[in-house]
Amino acid sequence: MKLLFATSELAPWVKTGGLGDVSAALPVALRAAGIDARILLPAYPALKAAFPDAPLVASIPPPGPQLYGAALRAARTPEGVPLYLLECDAWFDRPGNPYLGPEGRDWLDNGKRFGLLSRVAALLAGETSPLDWRPDVLHCNDWQTGLAPAFLHYLPHGRQAPSVMTIHNLAFQGIHGRDLLPELGLPESAWSIDGIEYYGYLSFLKGGIQHADAITTVSPSYAREIQTDHDGMGMGGLLRHRGDRLSGILNGIDTAQWNPAADPHLAAAYDGKHLAAKAKNTAALRAEMGLADAPQMPLFGLVSRLTNQKGVDLVAAIAEELAELPAQLVLLGNGELELEKTFRALAAQRPHQFGVRIGFDEGLAHRIEAGADIFLMPSRFEPCGLNQMYSLHYGTPPIVRATGGLADTVIDDSDHAHGNGFVFSDATPEALLATVRRAVATWHNRKAWQALQKRGMQADFSWTAPARQYLALYQSLIQTQ
Repeated sequence: MKLLFATSELAPWVKTGGLGDVSAALPVALRAAGIDARILLPAYPALKAAFPDAPLVASIPPPGPQLYGAALRAARTPEGVPLYLLECDAWFDRPGNPYLGPEGRDWLDNGKRFGLLSRVAALLAGETSPLDWRPDVLHCNDWQTGLAPAFLHYLPHGRQAPSVMTIHNLAFQGIHGRDLLPELGLPESAWSIDGIEYYGYLSFLKGGIQHADAITTVSPSYAREIQTDHDGMGMGGLLRHRGDRLSGILNGIDTAQWNPAADPHLAAAYDGKHLAAKAKNTAALRAEMGLADAPQMPLFGLVSRLTNQKGVDLVAAIAEELAELPAQLVLLGNGELELEKTFRALAAQRPHQFGVRIGFDEGLAHRIEAGADIFLMPSRFEPCGLNQMYSLHYGTPPIVRATGGLADTVIDDSDHAHGNGFVFSDATPEALLATVRRAVATWHNRKAWQALQKRGMQADFSWTAPARQYLALYQSLIQTQ
C-alpha cells in the first residue's frame, strides 16, 4: 500500500504543536507496518537547510496568472521516510513560525500558501501527477491541507486516491474571504453550503470535512465531543451529518524519543523497576531552575502553550494556594502575553518555589517530564494531548481535566486497581485546587504513589496500535473504491 501524508509541520524541523510530532512519528509506524508512506510538506528554511542537496523531481506550473508555480524536491528523514518538499520561496522561504509573521499575526497570504499545498497534494493523488509514484490513499492533516479533498472533488484528476482528513484541533479552521476562491483555481460551484462556503467565508477545514472519504480525529472522546453544538466550534452539525465517516484514533507517542531509560536530556536514566533514580532528575531540575532544594515539597511541572484553552489561567489562579501547600512549580511555555506576564511575576515573587521559562526548549521539556513529581494539564478542551502520555511514561502522574484524549488516557486514582493519575471535571480554580490537594496527599503516601507511577509506566502508548487502526481504515477505503 502507498500513502501520501500531507502536512504543514514535521518535527524536529517545523513544529508548533502536536501536529509536528504526529507527522514525524505516524509515518514511521506506518512504514513499520508495511506501508510505503511518504510525506508532502512545504520546503521551509529549516528543511532546505537540513536537505541542501535534495534533487528536483517535478515542476508544478502555476494554475493562473496571479499565482506561483512550485517545485518538488525529494529527501529522506533519518528514520528512512521519503519526503516531497514543496519548494516555492515566495510563499514558504520565511523565518520563524510557518503561519505567523514577525509581529505574531497570521501571514496575510496564508490562504494562497496552503492553498498551494492542498492543490499539490490533490495533484499527486491523481493520474495527472508529475511523479511516477502514485498513492493509494491521501492522508490530509488539519486546515492547511484541508482543501485537498475539495480539489479532488471539484477538479477531478482522473483516477484518484481516496482521502482521509484528520482533525488535530477543530479550533483552527482556515477561514478566508470569498475572493480567494478564483485565486485558488476552484470553480464557482464550490461556493455552496455543500461545498467550502462557511457562514459567508471560505473554510479550508470545512472543505476537507465535507469532501473527504473518511474523517478522523485524534481521540475517541474528541470525536464524540466535536459532534455536539457545545464543542463543535460551529461545525457540530456538519460533523454529525458526516458522522458515519468520522472516527477517533488515539495518537501515540514516540517511545524512542521519549524513554526515561535512554533519554539523553536527563541527569539520570530510570524505568519502572528503578524509580529511585527519578529523584536525581528532580534534584537536577530544581537546581537548573533556581528552586530551593526542598525534597519535602512536591514539584509540579507544566509544559504548555500559555492559553486559556490549556487551562493555564486556572493554574495562575491557584498559584498562591499551591505555594502555601507547600509545593513548587516549574513552567515552560509561551503564548498569551498576559499569562506570560503573570507567571514571570510569580517567579519574581517566589523565586525558590516558582521556576518559569518563557519560550520552548526541547531538552528542558524532557527534564520537566522526568523531574516533576506531578504534571499539570487542566485543559478546557484537548483533542488528544501528548504531554499526559509523556508524563505517564516517565512516572510523573498527571492532573487532567476530563476532556478529549485526556479522558481517554488518564484514569483517576480513585480506581485503585487501574488509576494512573488525577481527573477533575469542572474548569474552575476550585476544582483544580481540590484535585491538587488530593494528589499531594497521595504523594505523601510513598507506597501508594509508587504503585500509581508504575501503573502509568506499564501502559503502551506507542504508535503500534494506532498505526494498525489507520491501516484498517486505509484498507477499507481502497476496497470500496
